[in-house]
Amino acid sequence: MRLKGKVAIVSGGARDIGQAVSVKLAKEGARVVVNYFSSEQQAQETLAAISAIGGEAIAVKGDMSKGEDVANVVSAAQKAFGNEIHILVNVAGGMVARKLIADMDENFWDHVMGLNVKSAFLLTRQVVPHMPAGSAVVNFSSQAGRDGGGFGASAYATAKGAVATFTKAMAKELGPKGIRVNAVDPGMIATFFHDSFTKPEVRQNVANSTPLRREGKAGEVADLVAYLASDEASFITGANIDINGGTYFS
Repeated sequence: MRLKGKVAIVSGGARDIGQAVSVKLAKEGARVVVNYFSSEQQAQETLAAISAIGGEAIAVKGDMSKGEDVANVVSAAQKAFGNEIHILVNVAGGMVARKLIADMDENFWDHVMGLNVKSAFLLTRQVVPHMPAGSAVVNFSSQAGRDGGGFGASAYATAKGAVATFTKAMAKELGPKGIRVNAVDPGMIATFFHDSFTKPEVRQNVANSTPLRREGKAGEVADLVAYLASDEASFITGANIDINGGTYFS
């Protein structure tokens, strides 16, 4: 129970990797605020999974690219579990669609940036004043932010690259307060994301070219997040940690 007594907010915490993170943090003893936007059924399934292991959690709907919704999530967390927040995991994000730059309009670009970058900024800004020394922020970048992403993923890759840079900047800014900020950079993980945006033959090719010869699992990413959120990672900050089975080395 590495996280016993801690309060955690997980944005996009209702499905896929976010759900795995929420359940893992609860299993480690944290009381978890599961944020979701459109995945209400999955949010309830996440709460049920946490309850089944004896954990405590609430689900709060909100668009994390909107300041008012962000404030509401933090307020709900404090109402349920007290004023201090010890762990923030910024999972919320997404590709939206694969588009070449010639096919993008301004609204599409802004939407992808808002979903991935602005959401991390707004939540971090809102939560940090309530974080005591020893707290941790874990952001979600991506292998796409390292290598530019696949065909039609330039907006997503750019946004995730920005998250990686934001992570380093916040590590410098918040370190003197005793708050650590790191990011995980998943590669090909078996999730709804790739079910939606990656062709099966591409997934198989990537798996075959990966040194470990398979896709990753959401639970494996959640294990890394739990470690970074714990005191076991007390001297790690500003890191962007690849978790991709060896497909890409930083």
